[in-house]
Amino acid sequence: MISPDSFRELALSFEDVVETPNANKNSFKVDDKIFITIDNSNLKAVFRLSPKDQNKFSDLDPSAIYPAQAGWGKQGWTIFELSFIENEVLNDAVRLSYCAVAPEDLAKKYKKKAVKK
Repeated sequence: MISPDSFRELALSFEDVVETPNANKNSFKVDDKIFITIDNSNLKAVFRLSPKDQNKFSDLDPSAIYPAQAGWGKQGWTIFELSFIENEVLNDAVRLSYCAVAPEDLAKKYKKKAVKK
C-alpha cells in the first residue's frame, strides 16, 4: 500500500507536473491537462488511461481497479483503490496516465521502448 505522500511524490517525479486542488481533492497536471486526481481521505485515485490500458489494469483486480461511472469511464478514467494496489502496478499506471496526456516530447521520455524481435 502506498501513502498519500508517497503517491504525491511519485506523481510529481515526472517532468513538468503540477499539483492543484480540485473539488476537495488534488489533481496532477501536465501541459494544463489532468492525468490523475487523488482523494486522500478515501485513498482513491482516478487515472486517465487509454481504453486498452484501462482494460489491462481492470483485469488485474476488478474490485480495486475499475472504470469511473458514466461517460468518464468510457473516456478512460479509471479508479484505483490505493489500499489494495501494489507499488509496481501504481508506478506503471502513473507512467501510462502521464504519457496519455503529456506533449509527445515529454511522453517519449517515459514510454518503454518496445523490444525488437
